[in-house]
Amino acid sequence: MTAPEADKGAAACVRCGGTVAPDGHCWDCGTAQPAFRARFEASVRGAAGVSDRGLRRGVNADAMVLAAAGPWTVGVVCDGVSMSPRADRAAQVAADAGAAALCEGLRAGAVPEDALADAAVRAGRAVAALAPSVNAAPACTYVAGIAGPDGVWACWVGDSRAYWLPDEGPGTALTEDDTGEHEALAAWLGADAGEPAPRVRSHRPRDPGTLLLCTDGLWRYLPDAGSLRAALPSPGLDGARSLVAYALDAGGHDNVTALVIPVRRDILPG
Repeated sequence: MTAPEADKGAAACVRCGGTVAPDGHCWDCGTAQPAFRARFEASVRGAAGVSDRGLRRGVNADAMVLAAAGPWTVGVVCDGVSMSPRADRAAQVAADAGAAALCEGLRAGAVPEDALADAAVRAGRAVAALAPSVNAAPACTYVAGIAGPDGVWACWVGDSRAYWLPDEGPGTALTEDDTGEHEALAAWLGADAGEPAPRVRSHRPRDPGTLLLCTDGLWRYLPDAGSLRAALPSPGLDGARSLVAYALDAGGHDNVTALVIPVRRDILPG
């Protein structure tokens, strides 16, 4: 593939001065551009997400997608594995593919557990397709969550997390990190990881609260549901911004993403 003719006023590659492609990489040398997706926000139906490059990373290798599928609000958050090539691309592809497949499954009437597991597998295959070989495989972690009239569900591969944070009372983690000795990542999406084996967990809250999806750029500063709940002053975009701001104020050593889906009393299970 050859680079297109540069548009007037288009950003030049920070390394070689070449043309920057739509995915934020240089057509000529392949360098990821620091300004691409350095910070972005999204909102759907009162749910919201914020992703920030942080203060120490050259690029933002986190990705997130928010969507609606009938009565369900859908969120997907991915974190590119830093030692893999084009980790930012892996995360974005996984988030896009996972959210699209999840919405498709829910609209088709699949039960949440099946829709979530199938979407994670399809996201994994999309990431695996990016690799020219298993020795040069883009990779990312994955967490997806849905909230609707039957409760909340989370599905994950890796160490991106989901939490249930009630408006009152203690919260709870909905995921368990896929890590081994010395907290080394033990599962991820990518051609070098094989077929994903996602895990799914459900929760049927009796009181309103917030479903939080986040990357380790947040939870390493706020590692439990109680501390996260204390740092979340309100649901929606202001709440997501507050969580990201906390991580940045604490040092911002990594990319940080927080996606919050409020669950109101009128949609709680009977």
